[in-house]
Amino acid sequence: MSAPSPQAQQVDVRGPRFAAWITTAVLVVVLLVSTFSTVAAGLLLAAQAVVFAIGAAAGPRRSPYGRVFARLVAPRLGPTVEREPVAPLRFAQLVGLVFAVVGTVAFLAGAGLIGGIATGFALFAALLNAAFGICLGCQLYPLVARMRGAGAPHPA
Repeated sequence: MSAPSPQAQQVDVRGPRFAAWITTAVLVVVLLVSTFSTVAAGLLLAAQAVVFAIGAAAGPRRSPYGRVFARLVAPRLGPTVEREPVAPLRFAQLVGLVFAVVGTVAFLAGAGLIGGIATGFALFAALLNAAFGICLGCQLYPLVARMRGAGAPHPA
């Protein structure tokens, strides 16, 4: 089996930013809903956690928001001039998933403050990516990759 082409390992930067805008909106709604019902906030955040999980496991193109971008938005845009690697984006989705799971568990357990804090961290990261193109998970990815590589045995 051959290795994926470099093109397949990269995505149009506008897709993840589009997804970050949707994520930002969902997380704002979660925080608003949490003022009335932590259970409803937990359920909504659980749905966002599923989106993060799909993005972490399958990559940005196969995530629900990535599919919406590809089907409805990208055809209306000009050709992309900027691409970014998939691996850091998948890691960023994993980080989002961790915060969403913590927030979901907290909200469903009635710990609204902890749920709100976890959701707030995810919201901060999503908004930073959406508005400014700064992906915090992507920035952390090289450090984590180096740390993982440091523990791997070296060939003799």
